[in-house]
Amino acid sequence: MSGAKRHADGLHRCPWPGEDPLYVAYHDTEWGVPEYDDRALFEKLILDGFQAGLSWITILRKRENFRKAFDNFDPVKIARYDSRKIAALMNDAGIVRNRAKIEGTVNSAKAYLKIMDEGPGFSKLLWSFVGGKPMVNARKTIASVPASTPESVAMSKELLKHGFKFVGPTIVYAFMQATGMVDDHLVSCHCHGTTGKAKRRSRNRAAKKPAGAKKKPAKNAKAR
Repeated sequence: MSGAKRHADGLHRCPWPGEDPLYVAYHDTEWGVPEYDDRALFEKLILDGFQAGLSWITILRKRENFRKAFDNFDPVKIARYDSRKIAALMNDAGIVRNRAKIEGTVNSAKAYLKIMDEGPGFSKLLWSFVGGKPMVNARKTIASVPASTPESVAMSKELLKHGFKFVGPTIVYAFMQATGMVDDHLVSCHCHGTTGKAKRRSRNRAAKKPAGAKKKPAKNAKAR
């Protein structure tokens, strides 16, 4: 397949988002941005599991529905889902209604909680497979991007050992690409090598204010 494509805004991008505005925004601001937050990583891993057999844009369009249906991907709540909740999810047209994947999410939440209680933490465990920092690749075409790597195979085995579901090497590699553990933007793409720069923001989350930061008083606000 070809390399990066030039868009109307003059920027060259990986070809996979096409011209879809939602997909282009995801490519530019999320895909490949290093994510270190435990909960955000859990959410992304679960969504990548739901993607199996489907396209990512399908999941992306349903992401807010998934967040609502799965209690904003709170592992504590998901681990307690019973048969009634699973039945309700199977009737939710806003998500992918696959019983094996839904039940697998419950098992994965339990595995996550165990890692958080007994292990080094979810983020530290996952990032350990790439030495704690992004692996920047130099792919020239989509055809040169592998479906899996030794690192994704190793991570897959570790996750399966802990009880996670739908975490095969291919799913895990897609997860590693999306969360910035590897930079697989093509070398001719404007996002290649831009990890951490201001124009790339992480996971749709608002920037946190520094600890102890004081709010500016509103104009005309009365002193208390």
